[in-house]
Amino acid sequence: MLYIVATPIGNLKDLTFRAVEILQSVDLIACEDTRHTKILLAHYNIKTPLTSFFQHNRFSKGDYLVNLLAAGKNIALVSDAGTPGILDPGYNLINLAIKNNLPMSFIPGAAAFVNALVLSGKPAHEFYFGGFLPNRTQARKNLLAKFKQLGCTLIFYESSHRILASLDDIGEVFVGQEIAVARELTKKFEEVLRGTPKSIQERLIKNKPRGEFVVVI
Repeated sequence: MLYIVATPIGNLKDLTFRAVEILQSVDLIACEDTRHTKILLAHYNIKTPLTSFFQHNRFSKGDYLVNLLAAGKNIALVSDAGTPGILDPGYNLINLAIKNNLPMSFIPGAAAFVNALVLSGKPAHEFYFGGFLPNRTQARKNLLAKFKQLGCTLIFYESSHRILASLDDIGEVFVGQEIAVARELTKKFEEVLRGTPKSIQERLIKNKPRGEFVVVI
């Protein structure tokens, strides 16, 4: 069985009881960064062996893991934070398991964009999650203009070194629109800023932007 296990996005206490049981019982845990996952496992005194499964070895290691699953081993797939398969190489292993008719089970937990959507107060009955915005200004504006036509709540991830520039572009495309920007979700300095892109930008400039950001429009 391949267990797809969601892990905390910040606060280590957000791991579910069921996830702990699965991580303790499987034969192997496949993770993006063994150093990162060891911190989580140490917190729960879990001593299951780890193997790295990340962007650059996802093909070779994917075949290796599929062979183990086919031989009857139980493997847990985790990402560095949140739900595997969302913007991480776990997607590749999940699809390999499907192609090889191997059984899977999802152990639910945190996903940063869901946290941000709920905290934003924006309509959640219809929304679009677009992952990370493009690096370049024009590409970012073009994408934002395209998604504006959807007429629903939009959610994007953004890095600390691009958030100010992205807020500029969001303000140009969504003139007068109030948005929400969440950072450091579930962590000690969790913060949700609400207002126009310009007003949020001004508040962030006062304190150098740090952490991982989720933008909800």
